[in-house]
Amino acid sequence: MQDKLLQTPDGVRDTYDVECRKKRKVMHELHHILELYSYHDIETPTFEFFDIFNRDKGSAPSNEMYKFFDRDNNTLVLRPDITPSIARCVAKYYADEELPVRLCYTGNTYTNTLKLQGKLKEVTQIGAELVNDDSSAADAEIIATVIDCFNEIGISDFQIEIGQIDYFKGLVAESGISEDEEDQIKEYIHIKNFFGLEEYVDALDISDSLKKAFVAFDSLFGGISMLDKAEGYVSNETSLEAVKRLRRVYAALECYGYQDHISFDLGMLDGYNYYTGIIFRGYTYGTGDAVVKGGRYNNLLKQFGKDAPSIGFAFTVEELIMAMNRQNIDIDVDYSNTIILYDIENQGKAIKAGMKLRSEGRKIELIRKSQKKSVDDYIEYAGREHFSGLIYFEQSGDAVAYDLISRSHSKWDGNL
Repeated sequence: MQDKLLQTPDGVRDTYDVECRKKRKVMHELHHILELYSYHDIETPTFEFFDIFNRDKGSAPSNEMYKFFDRDNNTLVLRPDITPSIARCVAKYYADEELPVRLCYTGNTYTNTLKLQGKLKEVTQIGAELVNDDSSAADAEIIATVIDCFNEIGISDFQIEIGQIDYFKGLVAESGISEDEEDQIKEYIHIKNFFGLEEYVDALDISDSLKKAFVAFDSLFGGISMLDKAEGYVSNETSLEAVKRLRRVYAALECYGYQDHISFDLGMLDGYNYYTGIIFRGYTYGTGDAVVKGGRYNNLLKQFGKDAPSIGFAFTVEELIMAMNRQNIDIDVDYSNTIILYDIENQGKAIKAGMKLRSEGRKIELIRKSQKKSVDDYIEYAGREHFSGLIYFEQSGDAVAYDLISRSHSKWDGNL
């Protein structure tokens, strides 16, 4: 029974010591980039009313949410996604604002799904939302922000894949196919079953040119030149404008000098009913999933009473750190903590020394020495706990400073 009390449920885990320090460091560096782009912090509740996260708002299906009830029998949900909460806040606190609103956040999300076997059901996300700007420049800036985040934490081998939901939607509208037929085509494209797609589309009562356009999704990915091919398959204004929009985004990213990290995939249809234009994913080595996801969702805020265009993204911090570890990217954490060890006779000296050093910004842990332990025992402890130094006030009143990095010691002069 006691052993069971020490275990965590499936899909959640403890993060402690060096791992926790590294996580905090990565989050700090990502947040620094968001500050440079003038995003302002916002915190939303960990749980909210169920309606905030219903399927129409792009969140997880109901059976993948952690639900419970309050005293008034309202259904509450541990947030599976933070963006709907941000949308609610914008509609509430920025209802009359027509100029850009930039908000960033850090928080945990919770998803109870069997599709995530082997993956965490509680993850930490850090992201940003840009509201009231429907321009291609805003699309490009959001992606540039993501690229700067990668660069800030030392990941250089990464790629941003960009899609455009409207390209597919334009073809669907032009073809006049049913919703069921649309869903089936999306499924074939999503699972990359292009043989099945070709067979299915061939049986539809649509023009040969449209059949060719749907089947072409097996090749509509790659660099900027791919957009020429995509443009050649369509004639409807919605799809053509989607391609033009991607060209404008790419041109803006060239101004940042970030075009080498960009590729396109018009078969990216994740969140089809949620996103309204550009959609993107960020990939790097060492993890099987995208470490950052984002896109434009111009219809979301309407559901909260504010008609405003929006675009955003979210990094999954655990996926990022996994990738960094597997790429042997050093996460430089601060190990400058120092122990002040003292015998009872020198308690006053030790406390005053600790207060002085803390006032100078030093990280100090005071420990009264046990008669059952030797100084070497505490030095070993300091090494296990990643301290950089130990100061020992001997019974004589003198203090000895041990440098645990260089493995040297000398009389302490009062400074660190």
